[in-house]
Amino acid sequence: MKYMLMMHTGQDVTGGIVDWAPEDIKRHIEFQHAFDQELRDSGEMVFNEGLTFPDQARVVRSDGTGAPAVTDGPFPESKEFLIGFWIVDVDSPERAYEVAAKASAAPGVGGVPLGIPIEVRPVGAPPPIEG
Repeated sequence: MKYMLMMHTGQDVTGGIVDWAPEDIKRHIEFQHAFDQELRDSGEMVFNEGLTFPDQARVVRSDGTGAPAVTDGPFPESKEFLIGFWIVDVDSPERAYEVAAKASAAPGVGGVPLGIPIEVRPVGAPPPIEG
């Protein structure tokens, strides 16, 4: 079954990465590359990407009749935001939780695990079209 693992973080955690010591940034990025490679090697990786900060996000709404409304980020009402995701194809929810736990423990300053919240959600198929 496919699951989307969504990495959420807050301005304080992610904004701080730019202030980390170079060796801490290197350790974190090396972890992410090794983690992704492990999932590719196991055949569980479907797709993954990191995302830009919310200040580059846009929300688009349309009523289908006129020009769409496009609004800028960031979104101050939100304390956390999506910073990256993985789509994995694993045998069980428990395995998806194991993968998410490893992603959550990515190293931060001094190699201390960050404990980043990872939302785990099954990827569902659209309902069949009747007719």
